[in-house]
Amino acid sequence: MSTPWLTVARGDAPLVVSLPHTGTDLAGLEGRLVSRWLGQRDCDWWVDKLYDFAAGLGATVVHTAISRTVIDVNRDPSGVSLYPGQATTELCPTTTFDGDPLYRDGQAPGAEEIAERRKTYFEPYHAALAEELALLRRAHEKVVLYDCHSIRSAIPRLFDGELPIFNLGTNSGASAEPVLQKLVTDIIAGTGHSHVVNGRFKGGFITRNFGKPETGVHALQMELSCRGYMRERPGPVNADNWPVPYDPEFAAPMRKTLTDILQAALDWARNG
Repeated sequence: MSTPWLTVARGDAPLVVSLPHTGTDLAGLEGRLVSRWLGQRDCDWWVDKLYDFAAGLGATVVHTAISRTVIDVNRDPSGVSLYPGQATTELCPTTTFDGDPLYRDGQAPGAEEIAERRKTYFEPYHAALAEELALLRRAHEKVVLYDCHSIRSAIPRLFDGELPIFNLGTNSGASAEPVLQKLVTDIIAGTGHSHVVNGRFKGGFITRNFGKPETGVHALQMELSCRGYMRERPGPVNADNWPVPYDPEFAAPMRKTLTDILQAALDWARNG
């Protein structure tokens, strides 16, 4: 299935790879935003390139080209915070991760517009995930949903200090069986890089909504610090230095680790 903004590359392996935040399409909002760069700054830069091997493993890949600035398909559509008491952004963000206003005065979306964006972009993305998971569950006893993310290594408004390179989330163990969580944890620990399981990022709405081990669907969220696969510079970012161009050679070790993770998840789903 394919639309101008939603792409589903269907595979037959028991693995669905979700790419909810790699889109840069601002859906015509450019004139209402403070700047195009601010509207695209919090994109999960180059994560689609980083995981472009997934289809070759037989995974189904679901991708939206719509920017998270338009609507964040990994937020609870009811507006309930996924991280109570911690800074976050809304279903239709009005600020960046750093707290900078996204919209010019008087241009932020109201309730009616938010509802329309939800109907136009949020619901089709989640319907696509649900359809692909249901299809694979008819053929496999277990299916893994792997939700791909990245974030700048230091954003003081969201977390203290420097984020670990690997941030695995399973909704505190509720979205996947412990053996799968351990398999992935052992791989990332083996890299020697910093890592945490169910730390600052425990899994967003996609992981929490679809990860139901009792139904045979096991969801993982992987939040990568950008320095793990990009030549990320320390300090504040601006339009002249962000995003850093994708460097396949620099990203190669990360791609190898991610390939190992997805292959391990597949092997577990087939044989675990």
